[in-house]
Amino acid sequence: MVKGVLKTWKEDRGFGFIKPDDGGKDIFIHISSLSSESRRPTTGDIIHYQVGKDNRGKFKAINAQIEGVNITKIKHGGLLKINNPKIVFITLAIGLIIISIAAAIYLSNN
Repeated sequence: MVKGVLKTWKEDRGFGFIKPDDGGKDIFIHISSLSSESRRPTTGDIIHYQVGKDNRGKFKAINAQIEGVNITKIKHGGLLKINNPKIVFITLAIGLIIISIAAAIYLSNN
């Protein structure tokens, strides 16, 4: 994990920039990287994070935590959030296959 200070935060847009402790370039952070936190971030917070890349190859903070803030156990009102579209597609495809098989069995017995 890398550590830095939240330099700017745009609450209305849900993102900001972290000034890394190592003095490197500022790192973009989106609210979705902090989805398990019990409060919204504010400028000046100490953030622990990993560095990832966005779709355009730019660096961003991922798996971030606000220092001293408890992590909540339930995310998004208790619903599981899946960010990987491949997993969503595969899950839906398997569900449709199961429903199709169940319908075929039901119709063949009637």
